[in-house]
Amino acid sequence: MRVGCIRPGALRSLVLAGTSAFALQGPASAQQPGASVRLDELSVESRGGGAPAGPVAGPAAGGPVRPEDPKGPVPGYVATRTTTATKTNTPLVETPQSITVVGRRQIDTQNAQTLTQATQYVAGTYSGSFGFDTRNTFVYLRGFNVSDYGIYRDGLQTLNYGFGYFNTNTYGLERIEVLRGPAAVLFGAGSPGGIINQVSKRPTAEPFGTVEVGGGSFDQKYAAFDVGGPADREGHWFYRITGYGRTGGTQIDGAPDNSFSIAPSVTYKPDGATTLTVLTSVQRDTTAVTANFLPYLGTVRPQALGLRLPRSLNVGDPRINTFQRDQAFVGYEFEHVFNDTWAFRQNLRYSFGESFQDSLLGQLGYAFGDATQTQLARYRFRDRARVNLFQVDNQAEARFSDGFFRHDLLMGLDYKNYRLTDNQASAFPAPDLNIVTPAYTGIANTPTPYLINTNTFQQLGLYLQDQIKLTDRLTLVLGGRLDFADNRVVDKLNNGFGNSGRSDTGTTYRTALIYNFENGLAPYVSYSTSFQPLIGTGRLNTTFTPEEGTQIEGGVKFEPPGQGYFVTLAGFDIHRRNVLTPDPVNTLFQVQLGEVRSTGFEAQVVASVFDGLDVAASYTVYGLTNERGSADILGKVPVGIPENFANAFFDYTIPVGALRGFGFGGGVRYFGRSFADTANLFKVPDYVLFDAQVHYTWDRWRLAVTATNLADRRFVSSCNAFNSCFYGDARRVLASLSYKW
Repeated sequence: MRVGCIRPGALRSLVLAGTSAFALQGPASAQQPGASVRLDELSVESRGGGAPAGPVAGPAAGGPVRPEDPKGPVPGYVATRTTTATKTNTPLVETPQSITVVGRRQIDTQNAQTLTQATQYVAGTYSGSFGFDTRNTFVYLRGFNVSDYGIYRDGLQTLNYGFGYFNTNTYGLERIEVLRGPAAVLFGAGSPGGIINQVSKRPTAEPFGTVEVGGGSFDQKYAAFDVGGPADREGHWFYRITGYGRTGGTQIDGAPDNSFSIAPSVTYKPDGATTLTVLTSVQRDTTAVTANFLPYLGTVRPQALGLRLPRSLNVGDPRINTFQRDQAFVGYEFEHVFNDTWAFRQNLRYSFGESFQDSLLGQLGYAFGDATQTQLARYRFRDRARVNLFQVDNQAEARFSDGFFRHDLLMGLDYKNYRLTDNQASAFPAPDLNIVTPAYTGIANTPTPYLINTNTFQQLGLYLQDQIKLTDRLTLVLGGRLDFADNRVVDKLNNGFGNSGRSDTGTTYRTALIYNFENGLAPYVSYSTSFQPLIGTGRLNTTFTPEEGTQIEGGVKFEPPGQGYFVTLAGFDIHRRNVLTPDPVNTLFQVQLGEVRSTGFEAQVVASVFDGLDVAASYTVYGLTNERGSADILGKVPVGIPENFANAFFDYTIPVGALRGFGFGGGVRYFGRSFADTANLFKVPDYVLFDAQVHYTWDRWRLAVTATNLADRRFVSSCNAFNSCFYGDARRVLASLSYKW
């Protein structure tokens, strides 16, 4: 990496120049994959997918089978194509990187209402590391946190920094794609552990409609609808509107979980070569802080009196425990195919978010001198955050032969502009809470601001990728990227005295080989790097050096033609440098303490093997080590992350006979032990959870009941310090009834 300097104005000029050069073609989206059309006697083929979704079969009886739309529905549990790994419409079995696609059918079967719940059966993925949390998604890939810079929606980042984070109701998603390993060559951001791309539902070529109602544990109730289809007789306009709302309580006493969202989208296809899809959504969340920061003694192990804190304990106060968020996305995807060689795409989105949190927190352990360990010390925390995020990604793709090899060449220019206004305040101490007989008075000191900052972050990236067919079966993937990043912090609390900023330049690259045998076996090997500029400052208003990472990955994929299952085995070795960890002086801030290494193996299988049987299973094991840093963490395992976990899920629907349409299934999830302190003296034990579901489909109706953590096991998902432990999800039972037309 080279460290250089670029002015914010220069960033803006460069991206506008790149955008205007292509904007003459119009705004954004993608088109039906593999669908050949005639336009002015010119045969063209869509590259990106995502046009109005139609049936998988060809348009005419006996016609050719149309390839899967990489942004559309997944038939069964087994996806075959994706655009996340390469930004091109590439079969999964030809992609030299480990990726898992969770489709709409699997999300519905599990009634997964959050991204955490939807990724529980994905290899290399540890979801819910902060326990039961209604505010945000906390996910680790290959041992590294991706919740901040690694969550994407429709290929564009939903950057989550500080308390200004976005969240998405899964009902509005068509598929969730978990890409493991560095992806910075194409996306310019994200942890070396990988990224998660959430793909929105899009307009369809066929008219349809769905309504659904449900409810269950903790007095939860929800309703949803999803309608769409053609909007004109000529077949140029298509629409879709998805709405979702839920209300009720949670496993935490007095903590609500209310969320409402609506997502209209429109696709315009003036001809067979041009597609524009406008994607919008608005969401409002009203909940509380449910991820309680609890002491190790009293959760993982009994406290002095042999007691454990109730899982339902509200550490805050029903009158001082609030989290509210309003967010909106508006953007488009555009694609124009010029001929058999060239295509251009532009994806653009503006994101807005505003949140408010006011709560009493633990994190301090028991009160000083409390020998019985019944008085929980607390403090008050309040935050107001506002986020504005603009992004645009321009892509030019060329498919051609140079006389020796076939190429799929991708050239890109992307830009993001992020602005966060953050006001954080605290009050020490707040009244202690008796864990045996909790009394809520609502009395607490008024918080005093300790941070009022405006963070601005800009990043401009130029990238190039070439997928080269050396033979009909051997593919070489080469990619490189150059990033210019600028981070500025305005300290409003101290009248600009703590203002700071930095500019960085980084280069990343990837090289990979994959060989596709005729029987569906595909061994591959890859080497890739990552570069992540970091937003914000530390305790002394010092900016952070960008994170860097390297990975070597080797594996094999197996997708036998027509057999209905997909297997991925992968081994990896990742080095992550300039890692952020809580500041030991003040854990409200962070410091960069060194380098972490993750070396491991993962296996994933998804299958729709027999008529009516779907399966998803995975196994992951890796070793995490602090290889550089202060003496107290050197050679130790980072806190809060299990190093091995396994899971298996199945669902069977009876296809014929008197019980046709009746289905059932379930799953088991195992999580290994983790550590609760940097010295690795205190362990969080392993645990096993069971899930189950039954459902019945008749005519246009579907009735389902799902249960997660069926045995209602009380477990600690992780601890990130001795006094910061988190209970996982209690048993959750939901019943739903839906009607489709």
